[in-house]
Amino acid sequence: MPLLIREALAQDAPTLLHFIRELAIYERAEHEVAATVEAIEESIFGSGAVTRALICELDGEPIGMAIWFFNYSTWQAKNGLYLEDLYVTPKARGAGAGKAMLKRLAQIAIENGCGRFEWSVLDWNKPAIRVYDGIGAEPMKEWIRYRLSGDSLTAFANGS
Repeated sequence: MPLLIREALAQDAPTLLHFIRELAIYERAEHEVAATVEAIEESIFGSGAVTRALICELDGEPIGMAIWFFNYSTWQAKNGLYLEDLYVTPKARGAGAGKAMLKRLAQIAIENGCGRFEWSVLDWNKPAIRVYDGIGAEPMKEWIRYRLSGDSLTAFANGS
C-alpha cells in the first residue's frame, strides 16, 4: 500500500503528541515538551486555530506528521506556508514519507497562492539537510532566527 498523506483530525491529537515527543527526543529537547493531548486539540483543532497538521500513513499506520501554518510576506504581499515541524518515526525512515509530506505542503502552498514555503532545521541534522538540498530548497544563511519565550518573554512584555 502506498503512502497516504491526510489532514489530521482531532482524534489524531494523541498520535501527534507521540510524534512530538519522539521528535523532541531526536532533537535532544524532550525536557522542553509541555504539550498535552488537550492542548493539541485546542491549538490545532479548536475554534480559531490557525495551525494545521498532516498525518502520513503507511499500510494504515501513522508514521509521520507535519505541523504548519500560514504566515505573511510583506515584500510579496502574499501568504507563505511555514512548516513548524516535520517528523517521520525512525522505523519508517527511508520510505519517502518526509519528501512526500514536503511535496504535499508545497502543493497546499501553491493551491493557496503562497509566495513562499519555509522552515528551519537544526544545523546538525544532516539527514534532513540532505533531503532539503535534494528537493532544491535553499538555506537562508543571512538570517538569524530570534526567540523570546518563558521568563524572558514575560519580563519583556511586562516592561522589564
